[in-house]
Amino acid sequence: MHYTDLLIPTLRETPADAEIASHQLMLRAGYIRKVASGIYTYLPLCMRVIRKIEAIIRDEMTKSGAQELLLPMVMPSELWKETGRWDYYGNELLRFSDRHNRDFCLGPTHEESITDLFRHAIRSYRDLPKNCFQIQTKFRDEVRPRFGLMRGREFIMKDAYSFDRSKEDAHKSYYTMFETYKRIFTRCGVTFSPVEAVTGNIGGSLSHEFQVLAASGEDQILSCNACDYAANIEKAQIKPGLTMSSSDTEKGQYQSVNTPGFRTAKDVCDFLSIPTLQLVKTLILTTDQGHLAVLIRGDHEASITKLQAELDLSVCDLASDQCVEQLTSANIGFAGPIGLEIPVYADYSVSSMSDFVIGANQTDVHYQHVCLADFNVTAFLDLREACHGDKCPHCEDGLLESHRGIEVGQVFYLGDKYSAAMDVTYLDEKGQSHVVEMGCYGIGVSRTAAAAIEQNHDDKGICWPLAIAPFHVEIVPLADKGEVWDVASKLYDDLRAHHIDVLIDNRKERPGVKLADADLIGIPYRIVVGMRGIKDGVVEVCCRKNAQVMLHTPIDAISYICKQVQHVEEV
Repeated sequence: MHYTDLLIPTLRETPADAEIASHQLMLRAGYIRKVASGIYTYLPLCMRVIRKIEAIIRDEMTKSGAQELLLPMVMPSELWKETGRWDYYGNELLRFSDRHNRDFCLGPTHEESITDLFRHAIRSYRDLPKNCFQIQTKFRDEVRPRFGLMRGREFIMKDAYSFDRSKEDAHKSYYTMFETYKRIFTRCGVTFSPVEAVTGNIGGSLSHEFQVLAASGEDQILSCNACDYAANIEKAQIKPGLTMSSSDTEKGQYQSVNTPGFRTAKDVCDFLSIPTLQLVKTLILTTDQGHLAVLIRGDHEASITKLQAELDLSVCDLASDQCVEQLTSANIGFAGPIGLEIPVYADYSVSSMSDFVIGANQTDVHYQHVCLADFNVTAFLDLREACHGDKCPHCEDGLLESHRGIEVGQVFYLGDKYSAAMDVTYLDEKGQSHVVEMGCYGIGVSRTAAAAIEQNHDDKGICWPLAIAPFHVEIVPLADKGEVWDVASKLYDDLRAHHIDVLIDNRKERPGVKLADADLIGIPYRIVVGMRGIKDGVVEVCCRKNAQVMLHTPIDAISYICKQVQHVEEV
């Protein structure tokens, strides 16, 4: 394609509201334009990237046995009320009424819609298994849309849903999709890691996220340096162990100490000149099973997600200031386990502590020289966030290492969460009725494009992976007429004849402008045609990612580009 035929409105200055590289570069390089908060127009270069990602997804999903369909973006409230998510999903669900005052929502996800379809389509065990997917625009009314396509309100997503006869079959479908996702992201040319994850609003009991590794990633992930264990920090396990402390400190020997105005673990420990690992924090929580307390070592952070999973809680939040004051008779920051009349759960790390400091349930007072015998613990559990340097829970020698990641896909085993609520059943060989087992599988298509940039850019612009780049190669003639243009035009025609996606810069611009724009938009390979090279019978072939420059004859340049493209297509 000729440059002048494309809409590529590049910008020389970085927009003030663009905070991360992908957002900045997609705006500057003419890939997107903002319409409203979290809502963007995808310009032609961006659409070429999106279509290539979609093509990889469609190819691999079809190979896995999935069938493509298209569900409505607008859904009636009745479906969401059947599963209880009309109220539970929260303000991210954009609700509205039609002219007949019937309630609808814009689909942020489509479990209800696909389940409704299948409860009318499935009758017998012969109808199973099935896996259907769609690629569609979704809408989630994010409270803080930011980072361009990374966290927008409107976005393009691939979602798939599997329906099986049994848990065993559903797990097979789950891991088929797991392997399919690995192939998809490998073909997209990004470095990624599958990690154990929490299920969130989708639900279910098993989930993995696919994280593109990038320093700008919002998610913290932990992976073992000795085995293949990896998990989101919300899910990462701590190596099991329960070692009850023994010390010279006896029950009832604790002493009160005034800590006026010192509420945080760091402030208290600084005031008392002790390390934070010698303090135990007491968190008061409100749950659907009543109020409870969680004890965490001072240098650790509590994981509400783990607590919910351990105690099977559907609601679990930090208690309000007023509630804490009623339960402890003290201001916020001075809660402790001694004398609390609610269940107390402690992290495993607390079990090995002795001679430590806790809140005294009195304003401006803490207790020191406390031991475990001074209060009752309902149970010791894994209740803290794992961190860099922790022992791997799955092998003997490994340690967890911390990385940043961008979630681009997630797979879920749903079980009967939706099928039971919406009465999706089938009859087996004996005529007995069973509830269908489900799984769901999502990929953020537009988010994958942004994540690829976060992982592949430099100070000059984007460095697209070859498989998803808008063009494979850009020809930059350093003159727009004469022999230089003739050689460039011949290269253009020959590359197109070999089915190479090629862009030729036919603008009447200075060479410096053309080369700067080529770096900015990030086409993986560039062929520079200049008069000096023509005299020697060569052109420059430049690799955008590593800045390697090679001199080839025009014929060899074509052969080189074709080999690179063929290699990627064979992955």
